[in-house]
Amino acid sequence: MSITVVLEKCIGCKLCVRKCPFNAIEVVEKKAKILLEKCNLCGACVEACKFEAINIERSGESSRAEDGVGVWVFAEQRDGEVASVVYELLGEGRKLADKLGQELCAVLLGNGVADKAGSLFQHGADKVYLMEDESLADFQDQPYTDALTQLIEGYKPNILLLGATTVGRSLAPRVAARIKTGLTADCTGLDVDEEKGLLLQTRPAFGGNIMATIVCPEKRPQMATVRPKVMKRADCEPERTGELIRENFASADQELVTKILEVVKGVGNKVNIQEADIIVAGGRGLGDAKNFELIQELADVLGGAVGASRAAVDDGWIDYAHQIGQTGKTVSPKLYIACGISGAVQHIAGIGSSDIIVAINKNPDAPIFNLATYSIVGDLFQVIPALITEFKKVRGE
Repeated sequence: MSITVVLEKCIGCKLCVRKCPFNAIEVVEKKAKILLEKCNLCGACVEACKFEAINIERSGESSRAEDGVGVWVFAEQRDGEVASVVYELLGEGRKLADKLGQELCAVLLGNGVADKAGSLFQHGADKVYLMEDESLADFQDQPYTDALTQLIEGYKPNILLLGATTVGRSLAPRVAARIKTGLTADCTGLDVDEEKGLLLQTRPAFGGNIMATIVCPEKRPQMATVRPKVMKRADCEPERTGELIRENFASADQELVTKILEVVKGVGNKVNIQEADIIVAGGRGLGDAKNFELIQELADVLGGAVGASRAAVDDGWIDYAHQIGQTGKTVSPKLYIACGISGAVQHIAGIGSSDIIVAINKNPDAPIFNLATYSIVGDLFQVIPALITEFKKVRGE
């Protein structure tokens, strides 16, 4: 990187001097002079100069927009099992790739995971880039960033999608910073401007009060993370195959700053609400923490999991692990029953992909009814016991 002053344009106005946080600019004979030993190349002076008299040239920048080809999905895996969000991204990635007339590719990093490529092909991938190494057996920021960056620099994709999981949220910003491109986090919708080839990345903004659509017109790849259960899972075509491309991992010759000493798996009997087919959720309309026992009973009868709105969690009625919405988990069950939940936009953002939504609320104007498949206007303390009784009859209990 380098910084220069265009003397023909500089008038010695000192705007850059006042804006420089490192005191790295002085005016000599009515011309700005950069003190390179102090300059941090932050760019504040470039933004301050009204006469475009200061230029910063950056080396090693990511490819320009016209260079990227292909829609890539990072195939996150743990213990050799591909994460469910990957198949959701393949479903959405297939739509984007078809609109752009490009290939859909998956990137699989790990050790001894080559047999998982077949499942990626069956769910829509045209190519799978496979990189195996002992250092990639378990996720670690440094080697995974090195590996994914190596592939990006070698093949120059147009779009790269990752799940907004613990792994994706750690890996994506590191890769984006390394290759100097943009990143939109926690997207709830993706589309493309077919004429310009731009990825339209939609996510909640300002506390979920508006939906912002973000584009990255100058750099490639266009990167986005997507929350699990927002997109529909790709259909499986058992006979489908594709091209497997093996790449060797050229690990950087540097000592890892972190090492995995031991993996301790959590134990417990909690149902993962993101994987549940049936969810019964309670909100502030329950009135008290003890009334979640009623929600639990209905969930047990249906064989489902218990969810909650942020209001119920904030009041301390139930653990955060059950929170659904923009600041909680995004779910996509076959049946979602909302009990005493008004339907704030932040909560709606977490349940929009549900197949069937049943809303129970005594307020006929509750926003949740605008989304509900079936609406029950009534006192939940009367409705839920009645439902439990009827469901037990159907199940022969």
